[in-house]
Amino acid sequence: MTTRSITDRLGGLAFGGDYNPEQWDEAVWKEDDELMRRARVNLATVGVFSWALLEPEEGRYEFGWLDAHIERLHANGVALDLATPTASPPPWFTLAHPDALPVTPEGTRLVHGSRDTYCLAAPAYRRAARRIAAALAERYGDHPALAMWHVHNEYATLCHCDHTAAGFRVWLRARHGSLDALNEAWGTAFWSQRYSSWEQVLPPRATQWHKNPGQAVDFRRYWSDEVIASCCEQRDAIRAHSDRPVTTNLMLPAYQHVDLWALARELDVVSSDQYPTSPGLGAAADVAVHADRTRSLAGGRPWLLMEQGTNTVYAGDRVLGKEPGEMLRHSLGHIARGSEGALFFQWRQSRAGAETWHSAMVPHAGPESRIFREVTQLGDAVGRLGELAGSTVSASVAVLDDPDAWWALGVDGLPSARLDYHGALLRAHRTLWEAGVGVDFAHPEQELGSYSLVVAPALFLLTDRGAQNLRRYVAGGGTLLVQHATGLVDERLQARSGGWPAKPLREALGVRGEEYRPLAQGELVTLSDGSHGTDWSERVHTEGAQAVVTYTHGMLAEGPALTRHRSGDGQGWYLSTRLDDTAYAALMARLLAEAGVEPEVQGLPAGVEGVVRRAADGRRWTFVLNHTDGAVPLPDPGHDLLTDTVAHELPPGGCVVLRGH
Repeated sequence: MTTRSITDRLGGLAFGGDYNPEQWDEAVWKEDDELMRRARVNLATVGVFSWALLEPEEGRYEFGWLDAHIERLHANGVALDLATPTASPPPWFTLAHPDALPVTPEGTRLVHGSRDTYCLAAPAYRRAARRIAAALAERYGDHPALAMWHVHNEYATLCHCDHTAAGFRVWLRARHGSLDALNEAWGTAFWSQRYSSWEQVLPPRATQWHKNPGQAVDFRRYWSDEVIASCCEQRDAIRAHSDRPVTTNLMLPAYQHVDLWALARELDVVSSDQYPTSPGLGAAADVAVHADRTRSLAGGRPWLLMEQGTNTVYAGDRVLGKEPGEMLRHSLGHIARGSEGALFFQWRQSRAGAETWHSAMVPHAGPESRIFREVTQLGDAVGRLGELAGSTVSASVAVLDDPDAWWALGVDGLPSARLDYHGALLRAHRTLWEAGVGVDFAHPEQELGSYSLVVAPALFLLTDRGAQNLRRYVAGGGTLLVQHATGLVDERLQARSGGWPAKPLREALGVRGEEYRPLAQGELVTLSDGSHGTDWSERVHTEGAQAVVTYTHGMLAEGPALTRHRSGDGQGWYLSTRLDDTAYAALMARLLAEAGVEPEVQGLPAGVEGVVRRAADGRRWTFVLNHTDGAVPLPDPGHDLLTDTVAHELPPGGCVVLRGH
């Protein structure tokens, strides 16, 4: 079953959010019914943190209270996204099964008192999770209010306990086959680490100094597989009793220790949670990168924004609010990029508990508030976009994303802590976003032939298979930009001999890396075109490539900093330093122009986002979002679905969704 089935059941795009009626009384429930109608809510996520109420003691269920709320929502025209509550085991469970509590790398066993206090590798936890998922599915699997299932919540918790150690050893046996192969892969001849029995192998717990890199990355791989297996167990328990689609909410960019490509493949619907980490245009850029990445993980299927905050911007040590109009613009930014709706955490702001101050659709101030007025305006807007349901999104540029490369840049002992995996991805995407072009994320081993330009910002780890795939892409006519410190290690975290990256990619780029030279904090290197590099530099030899920009001083003087190589029908570019923002934007603009990629909407000023994203059956829709405080004329006026009029101008902070553009 696809997301289109959900929108068919809802009669349009989804609008609503997490609903926790167990926190309130009957008077509030009656008000909720009226306010949900006013806001045009049509989907509520229920039960995410309700395990203690649903199963007050092991094996005894109390569903009566949930029955009543489901019937109430159904009667009010609100469909159900029913969650399994397994992200927050109740106190009776942790008292009965203390071995299922998580253990830190330092050996500290955590105690109950928060959410996510469990070990995914603990057999007792896995049994309990399967049991309650099956019980919920058996009772509600064919309920007419049920639109979809929501397994768990934001899988993330790591554990280093003995259950984890046992599971890790089983996983390592399957991956490597023998201790000899494991010792070879991890390079245990160094520092006298050679293992002579499987019992000696542990997760990467706290130790005297640097952890073994191969061990560290294999542990991340193992834990990712453990997360996916746990999710699939609940999914399968649900499918035994229900035909509704199953999802779990992903968190981006780096909250979850999981291969999101692999997890997304196991879901009927891909959903995600998004909270900006900077205000203003930074928040709009956060929306864009999150939505593009989630859509890419969905692999061509529609996807759903499961959570956002009505008034939440996480900025370091404080939570900032959103400006008036941002709730609408952020929600439309997701819908423009393929989301089949806009949901929030949560419907009503909690009176007590750890998230008392997390924003909600109905704030503490109640319905007579700016927030709720904007919620009702957004509900009306989403209701007007029903014709977009099931439409698809395409892009002509891809940014390469591999969790192995992320984990590889997280190991101890690297030459620079400034090799920031997600920072590099976000910078590449934002530069392309500011250029007004559509962006997908792609795995380096997937088929790339549909993209005019591919950017590899941070593939420190690159497999031979990935290198061969990138060579094929260039030979087939693609334009590839590979950035510094790419392919220095293989999938075992072992340094490549004879220079980097792997030979197939060296052939596509026409270069060979010889020496890496991290730069001191604050140090700049001047380049021959007047631009500057920061953080990192390399001695690179051209082997057929043209040096486009060179270093101007020091031991790298006259050596290539940026190269270009024609290979087959395409061209490979290599950038061996981190350019300043202006030069990086100029390079990206040059590559886009040479690859024939134009902005989605021509003629828009800075701060105005033009997104031609959704198309179906020969129709398409253009979203234009004004993030400035000035009015902006539309280059190509058209019929706006939000106002049902012909739009000629964007008001300050305004939005349009133009049909047929």
